[in-house]
Formats: sequence, structure tokens, C-alpha cells
Amino acid sequence: MFTNLKIDEIAPNPDQPRKFFDEARHEELAASIKENGLLQPVVVRPVEGEKAPYMLIAGERRWRACKAAGLEAVPAKVIEGTTDEEAYVLSIAENVNRQDMTIMEEAGAYADLKAAGWAPLKIAKQFGKTETHITWRLGLLTLRPEVAEMVEKGQIKNNLAWHIAQLNPANQMVAAMRYVRGDFDSEAEAQHFANGLKAMERQTSLTNETPPNAEEEEKRKKAKAKAKDGLGKAEEVLLPLLEELAEKKPEDLAAILGEDLARHMRVVARLHAKVQLVRNLLSKASGIQQAMAADFNKKAVEVQRESAAKKAEAAKTASAKPAAKPASGTRAAAKKTAPKPAPRKPAARSTATASKAPEKKAPAKAAEAATDK
Repeated sequence: MFTNLKIDEIAPNPDQPRKFFDEARHEELAASIKENGLLQPVVVRPVEGEKAPYMLIAGERRWRACKAAGLEAVPAKVIEGTTDEEAYVLSIAENVNRQDMTIMEEAGAYADLKAAGWAPLKIAKQFGKTETHITWRLGLLTLRPEVAEMVEKGQIKNNLAWHIAQLNPANQMVAAMRYVRGDFDSEAEAQHFANGLKAMERQTSLTNETPPNAEEEEKRKKAKAKAKDGLGKAEEVLLPLLEELAEKKPEDLAAILGEDLARHMRVVARLHAKVQLVRNLLSKASGIQQAMAADFNKKAVEVQRESAAKKAEAAKTASAKPAAKPASGTRAAAKKTAPKPAPRKPAARSTATASKAPEKKAPAKAAEAATDK
């Protein structure tokens, strides 16, 4: 059913999958509506117990622009008997293929449906996507908020965002910040770096790896020498040859190669494919090498911090010890001096003896005096 509704009779859906509305486009649409009116009706459903009798299913951007343009009423399509889930699905369907819907908004919308019990395959069929597309989008929800914001702003491209989302939160920031500040020559190089970090996460520690035995070490040396020799030959022989051929004119090559031209074209095509393959492998190797360096540096910083913390704790303990010693010494001294009053008892006993001694000697003195008389 189509009808005209007052703008104040319509309320936006709080579960709207789109959260970001481009201000410039909003102003352009408002100006167009002010000039030409609203050409495409909004879609609403009746709701009970709310301030506004209708809630938007689709067309919030148009509804906002109509308010900005000063319209009092808008054409609307009213859908009766729609459940919350059905309304949400319709809202996603209206927005999911719009260019201005961000990838994180799309991922969040699919996540809401998954939380409601929808399998990725069902979501894919509902919106005309592949199951891989849905799973890939859902994988972005592991991004930490700072990195997700970079993706929302377009600082990090969608494909790279998925590779970064596979990392732990700390490494997500490492890969994202290095890409944003321009440390990589291409997005592919940044992806290889992220994959290298993922490989490092699978290992317990670079420093805890078991050292290679003599046989493995010899194999590594031979493989390294062979690779260096092969790349050296390509640089010394193949590169000068290709540079020489590149300087010739097409008509000269047609005359020089004659009937062998088609065969040489096939050879060069195979060579080009192999060069592309090797270039991709070397790029991946470079990403792993950079990731190893980043992982090693991170562990080195952790070791330094741990060492500094231990030194600070030791210094704190050492500074606390002198203050504690006098207290224990004082208590020990107090314990030692406490029994000292005991020796006073013998002194008391000697005094008593001294006072009794004259009494015992008195008869002797009296006898002497009697004798003298």
C-alpha cells in the first residue's frame, strides 16, 4: 500500500545496518529532493507502542534528506505484518549492494543474521552472494576497532583487510600501521607481510627453534648456493639477452627469426609466466623475511622491558633492605638487654650476707674484750 505520511509519523530503525551516511551525498540528495521532490518512496511498517506509528524498513537516507529539505510529508510504501527479522532482512537487501554501504557495515549485518541462526549459505542465497563472500565478510569482524576504522575510512583496502584480520590484535596494528604509513610498494607486498606475520604466530618463538643438525645445515648451504647461482646466471646471461632483443625493431626480428618466430614467442611466453611466478614467490619470501625481523624486534623489546622491570624491582628491594635492618637490630638488642636485670639478684644476696657477717663475728669480739679485761 502506498500513501503519504508525515515525516514525524516515521521513525528510523535502531537496528539499521547502515551506520555511516556521507555528508556530501546527503546534502546533494537534499538539494535534489528540494528541487524535484522524492522520486522513490520510503518503505515502512506499522509499529505499536512507539512514539511514531511507523518505522523505516528501507530509505533512511532519503527520509533524512527529506527532513533536511523541509518536506512535511513523504510518499511511503507500507508493509503490514512484517516481523523484526523480516524487516531487517529487507533493510539489508536494500543496502547491501549500494556503493556507499561500507564493508564493515555489510559484515555487521551478516553477523546479526548469523546470530539469529542464519547459516552463511542461507545468507548468501538471500542476497545473491556466494558463500565465500559471506564468510570472507564475516572474517573481518575479528579486526580490532582501530584497524576497522581504517578500513571504514578507506585507508586499508578490503582485500588487505581480510589478510590483516587473520592476525592477532598486536600484529594487526603492526601490519595496518606499516601499510598506512607507506612502508610497502604495493598492496600485494603488504599482504605477503601479513601472511609472514601469520606464519610467525604459528611458531612458538624464533629463538626457541631447534638448531639444524649438520646434515640439515649442509642441505641449506647447498640450496642457498644453487639458488644464488641460478639467479646469478639469469642476471648475467638472460637479462642482457632480453635487453638486446628489446632494442631491435619488430621488422628486424621478423626477418632474423623467420619461421622460428612463433616458437620463440611460445618460449618467451613460458619464460614470462615463470618470471611472474618467481617474482611472486620472491615477494612472499620478502614478506616473510620482514615479518621475521618485526617478530624478532618485538621479542627483543619484550626482553628489554622484562629486564628493565627486573632491574627496577631489584633496585626497589635493595633500597628497602637498609631501612628494615635497623628495626630488626633494635628488636634483637632489646631482646638481649631484657635479661640484664637478673644479675642484680646476686648483688642483693651479697649485701644480705655482708649485713649478717658482723652479727656472727660479734661474739668473738666480745670474747676478746673479756680476755683483755
